[in-house]
Amino acid sequence: MSKIVIIGGGGHSKVIISILKRINNYEPIGYTDRVDNGNILGIPYLGKDDRLKSLIKEGIQHAVLGIGQLRNYSMRFEISQYSQSLGFKFPPIIAPTAIINEDVYLDTGVVIMDGVIINPGTKIGTFSIINTKSSIDHDCHIGKFVHIAPGVTLSGSVVVKDFTLIGTGSSVIQNIIIEEKCIIGSGSAVVRNCTTGRTYIGVPAGRYTKK
Repeated sequence: MSKIVIIGGGGHSKVIISILKRINNYEPIGYTDRVDNGNILGIPYLGKDDRLKSLIKEGIQHAVLGIGQLRNYSMRFEISQYSQSLGFKFPPIIAPTAIINEDVYLDTGVVIMDGVIINPGTKIGTFSIINTKSSIDHDCHIGKFVHIAPGVTLSGSVVVKDFTLIGTGSSVIQNIIIEEKCIIGSGSAVVRNCTTGRTYIGVPAGRYTKK
């Protein structure tokens, strides 16, 4: 069993630790974070992110990004780049209750939570999060650093580009393209393509404009 360090010590990290304990592929040795949040499900705090340098020298080769979706998505990107530059490998982490059908590609650092269903022909890009009970149908293409929040449904052949967040309980009809850096508000129904960097809310989802 390979040892693994969790980068981040919040709620998202807690769920990942729970998954790691159940899949028995990796032994979580601890987590790093800017602050000490105490033991998380019995897993100790190891120090701030600069502790990663010494961990790689101690022979710890594997890591998982335990930082959830932030408004400033660049933090997840920057920490992942830094950690990889040190030499850490980020294997896909898949909850044992997830259903990953054949002909599905999961890239570096992808995390798949409990109850997820991913159907054939789908590709998930680096460091994307597929959260609890999401359903991703056939031939979807999910980019890098995408967060598919709990309970989201993507119909067939949907494209979700890099750094996009699809909020809890949203649904997307077939053949839709959601460009990069979009935010789809919780509970929205996406029935038309979405433009780069925009926020969409509602049923059907339309552009959100601050008043």
